[in-house]
Amino acid sequence: MSRATLLVLADGRFPAGGHAHSGGAEAAVKAGLIRGADGLEVFCRGRLHTVGLVSSALAAAAALGVDPAALDAAADARTPSLALRVASRKLGRQLMRAARATWPSEELDALAREFPKGAHQPVVLGVTARAAGLGPEDAAYCSVYESVSGPAGATVRLLSLDPFDATGVVARLAPEMDRVVRSAVEAGREAVGDGVDVLPAASGPLLEIGAEVHAAWAVRLFAS
Repeated sequence: MSRATLLVLADGRFPAGGHAHSGGAEAAVKAGLIRGADGLEVFCRGRLHTVGLVSSALAAAAALGVDPAALDAAADARTPSLALRVASRKLGRQLMRAARATWPSEELDALAREFPKGAHQPVVLGVTARAAGLGPEDAAYCSVYESVSGPAGATVRLLSLDPFDATGVVARLAPEMDRVVRSAVEAGREAVGDGVDVLPAASGPLLEIGAEVHAAWAVRLFAS
């Protein structure tokens, strides 16, 4: 593992398009579920143990070399909301562009050919980590960090929340992120031998509903 490479991939300035997405925070703010740092922490914790766990397990499995097409189908099955599926593939397409320019790889090229409109973002993230010489733990950490840092950053803009408070929320969740990563990597290793059906399928129904409501808004600050 190269820690410097991991930092490049996890850096919010890496041009993967995540800045345009709130991870469901915009809909949650509008619904009154997030009004400050306390609500943000509850929201991020729930997202970490549902979307974060599923996405990080998919990314870890992809980094371990599990068939990306099978993982993409597994991601589809674990994402009931059409709006979230569209957002995930859009993010996957943007990440693919950045990854191929940064870490040229035959595996990335093959995935881009197979999914010209974009594979799911966690799958692309895992293949990107593999191309960059990173392992499943690295891919999982990138994924879980994104699952909470995205909403935290978006809430600063949506509510003018103090950035120190938002960062504190992410920091307090760090021990839970570690636990989610361990579970995700374990599931990814099981998927190598037993197939993608063993991967987590935790759900966040309010995130799914919120995404569908958000997609119908005429005016919105974030894409999802």
